[in-house]
Amino acid sequence: ILITGGAGFIGGNFIHHMVNKYPEYRIINLDKLTYAGNLANLKDIEKKPNYVFEKADICDFPAIQAIFEKYQVDGVIHLAAESHVDRSIKDPFSFAQTNVMGTLSMLQAAKLAWEGHFDDKLFYHVSTDEVYGALQPGKELFTEKTKYDPHSPYSASKTGADLIVKAYHETFRMPINITRCSNNYGPYHFPEKLIPLIIKNILEGRLLPVYGKGENVRDWLYVEDHAKAIDMVLNKGRIGEIYNIGGFNEEQNINIVKLTIKTIARLMDEEP
Repeated sequence: ILITGGAGFIGGNFIHHMVNKYPEYRIINLDKLTYAGNLANLKDIEKKPNYVFEKADICDFPAIQAIFEKYQVDGVIHLAAESHVDRSIKDPFSFAQTNVMGTLSMLQAAKLAWEGHFDDKLFYHVSTDEVYGALQPGKELFTEKTKYDPHSPYSASKTGADLIVKAYHETFRMPINITRCSNNYGPYHFPEKLIPLIIKNILEGRLLPVYGKGENVRDWLYVEDHAKAIDMVLNKGRIGEIYNIGGFNEEQNINIVKLTIKTIARLMDEEP
């Protein structure tokens, strides 16, 4: 199984889950090692016999083709993506390149490697609930039938990736699954995201950044629960289906910030 973006936050947690649960699988971690990739997070499993790391850019099509040939890949879990909304506003080109063209590169490499024997293969694309837009307080939750309504270059690029994956399924009969998750939190989280950023700033005595009045509502999903859900879809999902993965923890950003402050204050009071 080839896992893209495996040195990142969700990817690293998922690789831990897979390497430890399935010793009979060969897990290939493909990562470009951008600012958000950190192999130190995988130090405890790097010498496992069923784990290997390959440094490559998903947009480098010849390099991706070579990896498919080298390992005779049976399945792809495609997690590699630019994922920070603020960065997408400053540099939309890199988000379109990585999230759209990178996904196309992975799909085409898989298609050429698997053509004629799709039956035991799977291209699994990990997307985001941000393709649906923003949750409104008191409104019904997103479903897999909710219409696309991206609000940022990031979510628009992920929407584009979703559509390309679906097109490969419809046009070439590529066996695919797509999952759309809500905001993840947990171990190895890069500190540009809300919860680790708030924790870091509190500990360093810095101001706490909150967008607007902090009234935006997000659903929060523990990353290890997300890893288990990906595993479930990988083994039990129906080909061509899209699944939402949520934590059923809808909350305004300002309330998440206040809860984080209270939690750290309590923990610091408990220190000897």
